[in-house]
Amino acid sequence: MLVDRASLDVLPIADRVLRDASGASGPVNDYARGELGWSNELVMHVLELKNVQPTADLAGLATRLHEEVAGMNRLLGRYSARLLPGGMHPWMNPATETRIWPHDNAAVYRAYDRMFDCRAHGWANLQSAHVNLPFAGDKEFARLHAAVRVILPILPALAAASPYTDGHAGGILDFRMEAYRKNADAVPELNGSIIPEVASSRAEYEQRVLAPMYRAVAPHDPDNVLAHEWLNARGAIARFERNAIEIRVLDTQEYPQADVAFAAVIMDLAQVLCESVYYKPEPAAQLPTRTLAEIFIACTHEADRARIGSADYLAVFGMQRRDCEAGALWRLIAERLDRANTPYAGVWRPTLEYLFARGPLARRLLRAVGPRPSRSALHELYTALAQSLEAGEPFDP
Repeated sequence: MLVDRASLDVLPIADRVLRDASGASGPVNDYARGELGWSNELVMHVLELKNVQPTADLAGLATRLHEEVAGMNRLLGRYSARLLPGGMHPWMNPATETRIWPHDNAAVYRAYDRMFDCRAHGWANLQSAHVNLPFAGDKEFARLHAAVRVILPILPALAAASPYTDGHAGGILDFRMEAYRKNADAVPELNGSIIPEVASSRAEYEQRVLAPMYRAVAPHDPDNVLAHEWLNARGAIARFERNAIEIRVLDTQEYPQADVAFAAVIMDLAQVLCESVYYKPEPAAQLPTRTLAEIFIACTHEADRARIGSADYLAVFGMQRRDCEAGALWRLIAERLDRANTPYAGVWRPTLEYLFARGPLARRLLRAVGPRPSRSALHELYTALAQSLEAGEPFDP
């Protein structure tokens, strides 16, 4: 998020930042700096920072992302602005403060705004980290998609970082995902149940997910600008244009090392599931979408303390119990991945150990000032959060 350095109110200056950074004479959507890039999003107070090409060097990526954050903050100094991490802005009023990107690709954003009115938390006040996992051909797609379906429900137990909206906490630790999963109710085929439906080939995915979505949106999209695979708003979407499944349910954390750590543990867990449990993912053997969606909602609300009551789900991860808390399940997963000496254990281990001891970011924020803080207390809290981002350190109230 781009915010005023003193007040922390959102600043809709993404186009000016991209123009000045790139040295362009007019508006630009992207600015590439070697292997990293900046780009615009739906709203003018958010910039995306990404590695433009895939990389296997996740430890190095975390360092480079931190260095880029520092560079962005230096540039933002000329606007008396700074970057603010976390899944949502804690007091933004989307109805009055939203400014939608007006430049290139504006027709796409206008179409979204016409259908859904994007001046709402579920559109204008969301910050997330995306993880793209590659596949080659239908066999790998089927295995990976099956694995991702069972990983998604418990990710908010680690990544919940959005307890505050409108200046207070409403009792949901990952309110970003709560707002996101309801933001397209006018065309429910876009979000589905957040957990994607079972699909064991590209053709089946196009038939079960994409085709119904395109049909549903057609009456609202007379110019046909939205009929692309990126219209899919589930928590993980197939990007066949680049042979990847993109996971989208992670709240942005307080510093890049945590975001990269979550990507790393997802990669290790997906690989283990693909190579063992889901080596031959028969559709009939996969857990129902409804079961997975219920677990996901529980983790969205309660994060690490969410109660998982599906023995079949727990058995996927080798836990022979009828129920347990999501945090306990993640501890078991981490122990088993560690024992298996998975490729990225060294990247995710310190972050997960910290979370197991201190709780996810949302719980740490709540512990610092409570559910109904004064505006000054909330401002002080999020100033400290911005300082964690600049320092590249975990937030410890």
